[in-house]
Amino acid sequence: MLAYVARRLLQSVLILFGVSIITFALLYILPADPARQIAGRSATAQTVDNIREQLGLNLPFYQQYGRYLIGLVQGDLGRSYLQKTEVGTLIWSRLPASLLLMVGAIVCELVLGLTMGMIAALRRGTALDKGLMIFSFVGVSAPQFVIGILLLYVFAVQLGWFPIGGYGTFAHLVLPSVTLGFLGAGWYSRMMRSSLLDVLRQDYIRTAEAKGLTRARVIFGHAVPNAILPVIAMIGIDIGLFMSGIVVVESVFGWPGIGQLAWQAIQRVDIPIIMAVTIVSAVAIVIGNLLADLITPLIDPRIKLR
Repeated sequence: MLAYVARRLLQSVLILFGVSIITFALLYILPADPARQIAGRSATAQTVDNIREQLGLNLPFYQQYGRYLIGLVQGDLGRSYLQKTEVGTLIWSRLPASLLLMVGAIVCELVLGLTMGMIAALRRGTALDKGLMIFSFVGVSAPQFVIGILLLYVFAVQLGWFPIGGYGTFAHLVLPSVTLGFLGAGWYSRMMRSSLLDVLRQDYIRTAEAKGLTRARVIFGHAVPNAILPVIAMIGIDIGLFMSGIVVVESVFGWPGIGQLAWQAIQRVDIPIIMAVTIVSAVAIVIGNLLADLITPLIDPRIKLR
């Protein structure tokens, strides 16, 4: 186990290095000029050049990246061009809100997705099965901002059950969590249905039924633990996606998380913040995948870590 974790951590370092250099290169060739954004439209060329020199933006790519990498290794994520604040401070101030929303979204997608997937598999070929799969297809296909606006209109504006936006209470968490979880629920329901149908065809399921075990014991004691393994792997990926891919949802609901911070930074070409959000998201994906790999053998002892 320790050797496996050490090997995965080493691989993670290489992955993070690759993510950082690719992201930095893309931002380097970006036609937008951060110095111009900082100076403003009415600034003179001399002022823009001075700002570019102060920030080191006039240096060659390898020097800029080298300076960034040295700081990153030392735990320095840089300083925001426009907010004049340490990026690490900005990230840490937004992290609790993003983590809370991530947990809420994962709980939502698991409850909805696994429930729909199991019901569809156990009622295969019926109208209920077809209806649930159509619903999951809508969840996968519908844009998140459309779902978010519809939920706001129905449950916040018309019914008044939840606040329109903001952060701080459980009521504020519900609608953005459902909006984010709706997409994942569609994927998980289809994945769970397919996996559970495959497991139900296995010989050990027929053996368990032949022994006289109840249907519930066969389903929840033997079939579901094996059918859920692909879902666990997907959860590890979702952890990273929710850390970085919630820009639209946070903007719709006014949720003060990392996604909203990233959107503001993209609009202003605030490179240190964009880089920091990308690195944090990559770290989240790596950790999520590692945790999924470590949890899987606990559910299915036949899987060995190598």
